[in-house]
Amino acid sequence: MTPADLSLTVLHAVRRAVDDGALRVEVPPRIKVERARPGGSGEYASNVALTLARSAGRSAREVAGIIEERLRDAPGLRGVEITGPGFLNFTLRGDAGSELVRVVRAAGASYGHGTALAGTTVRLAEVTESRAVLVTEVAVRLLRSQGADVETGAGDGGERVHVHPGAYEVERLGSDAARWALLRAAPHDRPLDGAPLLAQHERNSLFRVRYAYSRVRRLLVNGEQLGVAPAPEVPLDAPVLLGVLGDHPAVLLAAARHRAPDRVARHLEALADALLAFQHTVLPLGDEKPSAAHRSRLALADAAGTVLAGGLSVLGISAPDRI
Repeated sequence: MTPADLSLTVLHAVRRAVDDGALRVEVPPRIKVERARPGGSGEYASNVALTLARSAGRSAREVAGIIEERLRDAPGLRGVEITGPGFLNFTLRGDAGSELVRVVRAAGASYGHGTALAGTTVRLAEVTESRAVLVTEVAVRLLRSQGADVETGAGDGGERVHVHPGAYEVERLGSDAARWALLRAAPHDRPLDGAPLLAQHERNSLFRVRYAYSRVRRLLVNGEQLGVAPAPEVPLDAPVLLGVLGDHPAVLLAAARHRAPDRVARHLEALADALLAFQHTVLPLGDEKPSAAHRSRLALADAAGTVLAGGLSVLGISAPDRI
């Protein structure tokens, strides 16, 4: 179960409570689910009961109890706990990581695309400054990935993307580094200094992201040589990497809503860092025999590489197999 799946599961539980008369509220369009904070309970949490309590005319803990009753047999959930004034805390089943990997590998580059903005029409005004043109281009791609209808080149009534001025120095940096320099910084912030983005070094955030992707390609080749094919067969013990991977759909949606490609870039950095820390555990070492654990880890690495390539594609940046 991915965080997006969990959000829909909770939403369906609220809708069932409304349909059977247990709650008298307007069903929200979506429900926010986030990773539990340090000291909290479970893996994910939601404050939906607190947000619905006033309109329901009940305490938040009562509302949480009503929702919890309708989540007890939800597939993918091992447990639901109510804490504090009415927070819902979720613990996923032990094989949730394998399920997430299957979802990502099945969706491919479309993982994270959805219909949350279906029926929404966004009119974007024409812009001429080079950075604004670039941010608008990527914003259009993000909005359409979430089902929105987008009209570009609109007149005075169109929404205008505002950016801190910055030169698009394709000739000096090359297209990929130039795009990363202008997109990695939030639109209202000063663009990154392009020169460091040409260095093949871990301090270069673009290099780390592309290098992580290239490592996945190499792991797949090495795995084939060892007779290890990617297949999510056993539970995965990689909470950081799985957590970042599962957050990808929510990141794409938030980036689309806020016209903020920098959110995608920062997410790719976090995913690359988690993957690079995980990579050394993927394939057998020394006399170790290939096993289901190795096949499952390779499938997770493959899924992470898929998301890295897809995220770079959204930004208009290439993902080379070798660096």
